[in-house]
Amino acid sequence: QVRLVESGGGSVQAGGSLRLSCAASGDIDDSHCVAWFRQTSGKEREGVAGFGWDGAGSTKYAASVKGRFTISRNNSEYFLYLQMDNLKPEDSAMYYCASGSRYAGVCYLWPRRYTYWGHGTQVTVTA
Repeated sequence: QVRLVESGGGSVQAGGSLRLSCAASGDIDDSHCVAWFRQTSGKEREGVAGFGWDGAGSTKYAASVKGRFTISRNNSEYFLYLQMDNLKPEDSAMYYCASGSRYAGVCYLWPRRYTYWGHGTQVTVTA
């Protein structure tokens, strides 16, 4: 079992920044993937950014956030971060931290590959 707890959400004006954090604990496998997803009401969960805890392989970003969001980690304490800059109203969503397994050695942003999920933190961007 892996426990994930997100924090750092809030309300910000367009163009502003937020930094999300995710504290992971439990039976963590360093070869597994960890990622951020987001979801708005009535829409499917969307992968935002992800990579492996061990740093092996590439980092994946959704096209809509590339160049604005940065995912990072602190492996010594198993913290995951998402730095979000130049936020837009369309970035408003519930943001989730998730952990799961690779597919063919790659950490894809496919929700079905992720077994453990946090409860989410709300991000609201106003125009």
